[in-house]
Amino acid sequence: MSLKAKLKRELRFFRGLNRTLGRIRPLSPESKTLVCDDLQAAVEHWRERPAMTFEGRTLTYGELDAMANRFAHWAKGAGLRRGQTVALFMPNRLEYFAAWYGLSKVGVITALINNQLTGAALAHCLNISGASNCIVDGDTSPVFEAARDQLDRPMLQWVLGRAQGDQRDLAQALKSCSQLPPDRSVREDMTASDTALYIYTSGTTGLPKAARVSHLRAQLYMRAFAAATDAKPKDRVYVALPLYHATGGLCGLGAALLSGGSVVLKRKFSASQFWPDIVSEGCTMFVYIGELCRYLVNHPPEEDETRHKLRLAFGNGLRPDIWPQMKQRFRIPEVLEFYGSTEGNVSLFNFDGREGAVGRVPRWVRKRFNVRLVQFDAETNEPIRGTDGFCIECPPGQIGECIGRIGGDARSDYGGYVDKLASEKKVLRDVFEKGDAWFATGDLMRQDGDGYFYFIDRIGDTFRWKGENVSTGEVVEHLQAAPGVREAIVYGVPIEGAEGRAGMAGLVVEPDFDLAAFGAHVERDLPAYAQPAFIRILPQIDVTGTFKHRKMDLVAEGYDPALVKGALYYRDAKRGYVKITKAGHEKIMAGAVRF
Repeated sequence: MSLKAKLKRELRFFRGLNRTLGRIRPLSPESKTLVCDDLQAAVEHWRERPAMTFEGRTLTYGELDAMANRFAHWAKGAGLRRGQTVALFMPNRLEYFAAWYGLSKVGVITALINNQLTGAALAHCLNISGASNCIVDGDTSPVFEAARDQLDRPMLQWVLGRAQGDQRDLAQALKSCSQLPPDRSVREDMTASDTALYIYTSGTTGLPKAARVSHLRAQLYMRAFAAATDAKPKDRVYVALPLYHATGGLCGLGAALLSGGSVVLKRKFSASQFWPDIVSEGCTMFVYIGELCRYLVNHPPEEDETRHKLRLAFGNGLRPDIWPQMKQRFRIPEVLEFYGSTEGNVSLFNFDGREGAVGRVPRWVRKRFNVRLVQFDAETNEPIRGTDGFCIECPPGQIGECIGRIGGDARSDYGGYVDKLASEKKVLRDVFEKGDAWFATGDLMRQDGDGYFYFIDRIGDTFRWKGENVSTGEVVEHLQAAPGVREAIVYGVPIEGAEGRAGMAGLVVEPDFDLAAFGAHVERDLPAYAQPAFIRILPQIDVTGTFKHRKMDLVAEGYDPALVKGALYYRDAKRGYVKITKAGHEKIMAGAVRF
């Protein structure tokens, strides 16, 4: 790289870093300014400007705020008090953001429930939220009803749509509520450290956990992305990611709504509709996860893909093999990749666009960041400690676990989960000195000599597929409940041309095991991203001396019929589980089979 190119790279990094740090530096856990105050300030500044467009309908900042105020007054009228929780179980729609924004104005916490969940997993998320009221719409109401008998406590169901039986008509209730802001006195003694949202994450094991998102953390996400993207009032941000995730619901919305820009919201992502939408709506930015970009690259070329006004794509999980293809084919001027976790305190930005890197911390600003990599033992699943008992920091080029120092300021604050025991399990103590505490991300990375961080893999039993973290423990529980399944083991396997790892299950089955019935059970009980793409039948599952399942050999054999002994199947979108032949395996390896 020439000296001129290096200087240009450093200037881009410096400008992005200073812009972002300048926007988030005033934040403090003790501050009386909440996330709703940030949003209210934006409303007052850009009241008449378009704020959000969804399925042909556009709301101005003032109209979106009026909708939020109705939710705030509805909560007060329903007897909800500060610190109580409302569960929000809906797909993307105009009312989604307005609901939690409005509830935050009266100190009510919103639990953002993944609208792909069903059955026991849904009931679990509703139970741990502590909510006594749940907001649904016509799509999610039947799913809620199906899980109702698994709830720990009675829960009122408020429907944005036609109400039946003991359901409450929320649309009608909102009509009778005031559009004016609620009195600020209801939250006058609240601080930014109070909880605003629960956002669910699979973590590394077990059922989904509710990450506690304080007003401070929500502000950090929204302000950081408004600054990092250098968003302006003329920007229009395309958001096709689910709003129950922080990437779409906080990062994507924050970039637009704290800058006077507009959000173009989609119910869900569609590769065929993406570029026509981008062009017709005049979008200048879009927020992504890596799998979304891979879908776009794999989609047949179309005229609109280069007729756009995009200046930036921002998100996380963009793999090195897709990065240059996306920039060159679609003529996207800049890509802003970042790294972060909903419950954690590590945030990284790749301001200067080094392909493949999730972020950068050069030596000259190292002290201003709380992130480090420590040597990790893959056998024990724990950081390696030296003879002095402290962890060992990785030199450049060595893979280790990414950790974040826990402190009292906004950037190093650790909110953790609603479950205090689960929160404590993610904390490493006495890492580099007695008494220090660090958040363990569960992610393996390496850092090069220029300070760039590169994501390697997740630690433990969670793998990522279709943009979601899949907990093997949860999937195993569902599979072992299927008729004819005696025992199950689940792991992730790579697929050529696909992002992340697809689920594969090894099953020990009874003589009367019915594969078609098993497939129906999987489709009914698990969300699409958690349904195993591959199945193999095992005579038994080998265990270690401590009775842990041995997965390494199974992962190595993958779904190759030349290596696997016994029956082997893959999940076809139309036919269910189909036997893998040598020819079928070749098609999968060539990328001719869609998963």
